[in-house]
Amino acid sequence: MTPTPPKRMMPWLGRHPLRTILRLAAAVAGVGATGWLLGSVWPEPDQVARTEPAAADTPTNLAPLPLDPVTLLLVGLDADQIGDSVNNAAPRGRANADAVMLLRVDAQQPLQVLQVPIELALRLPGQTAPVQLGSLWQTGGVALLSDAIRELVGLPPDHPHRYVLVPRRVLRSLVDGLGDLDVTLNASFQRTDKAQNYTINLQAGRQSLNGAQAEQLARYLKDPLDDVNRRQRQQLLIQALLEQFKGPGVMGKIPDLVEAATGDVETNLTKAEMLSLTAAVLSSPASVRIQQLPVANRAGKQVMRQIKAGESLPLWPRL
Repeated sequence: MTPTPPKRMMPWLGRHPLRTILRLAAAVAGVGATGWLLGSVWPEPDQVARTEPAAADTPTNLAPLPLDPVTLLLVGLDADQIGDSVNNAAPRGRANADAVMLLRVDAQQPLQVLQVPIELALRLPGQTAPVQLGSLWQTGGVALLSDAIRELVGLPPDHPHRYVLVPRRVLRSLVDGLGDLDVTLNASFQRTDKAQNYTINLQAGRQSLNGAQAEQLARYLKDPLDDVNRRQRQQLLIQALLEQFKGPGVMGKIPDLVEAATGDVETNLTKAEMLSLTAAVLSSPASVRIQQLPVANRAGKQVMRQIKAGESLPLWPRL
């Protein structure tokens, strides 16, 4: 049975499609201006003090810190690499956004992460049926996805400042480069999918995950209604990655990891900006604040969801 569309749809596209199309066109035209304005956030590299050699474990040895907080859109794709014609996932097809997050990076504050549910229902111009937020990248690229999230969350006009599209292989390489991740699982996860040549075999309890196992945990979805639990498992990975990232002996690996990732991701960050954000994360307090949007309960087995009624903007960050 086809699920009944949610009663209340997001109005950002459905009620004023012409206004949204013009807004998207303006956003594309303003990319250059935005880049010029945001350039002032990053100081020139020669502003790092050179009076004495920087210690190997000093974050500013990587790059100067951003002068202001930076909001980053992070999109995890259900494809092994950027440009894959099929996702080798279920259902097969072009890659969708499997995980969508906003990161607020500030060297003086804990890293803030907002998990944006990919199952949120939105209506595109000229269409009567709702679509999931996770499909917007496939439909209109990062510009459409960014515009939707900006209005959904209530971000300022120039947010998010930057974006990164991350295929699955990057997660594997990052974990293998940093070292195994220590997590504690409250259940075992097993699944074999011959069509995808994909096997999950993770046991409950304390585990040390390599890159392939981290990918298994990030991807595992028991059924189409399991998105909430998958986001909780992804929180374990975020926390474990940050802990490993800030561990001893890691800083010397970072330039090579950034260099390796550059060819596998799609982003409007320069290498210098990547290193600057990395230095800011390393300089920030150890904890990470992970938040989720306030979503309404599903109506029966409805796959798509919507924001709770009565919520006021902005929805994030909520300190």
